Amino acid sequence: MAYSHPNLHRIGPSNSSAPTLWSYSTTDATAVVNSESYFDDAAADLTVGDIIIANTSTGGTLAAGIYLVSANDGTTVDVNDALVVTATDTD
Repeated sequence: MAYSHPNLHRIGPSNSSAPTLWSYSTTDATAVVNSESYFDDAAADLTVGDIIIANTSTGGTLAAGIYLVSANDGTTVDVNDALVVTATDTD
């Protein structure tokens, strides 16, 4: 599956020099979201330094990751490899 713009939501801040925090949800695996150009359709919204918190693989075994927007030339967006969020459910 490809990037879906309706699944990207700004958390904040909206008017600041601080990086923007985003949430994103997708059935795509973390490795797919890590790919250069995955977020190209959001190039007008994302800025270098923004942080994306993503639920990935929502169609299977749920995973989560934190991505840093590392490059955006206005058409091509690249994010760093995810800082994968893991948890053990022991109950």
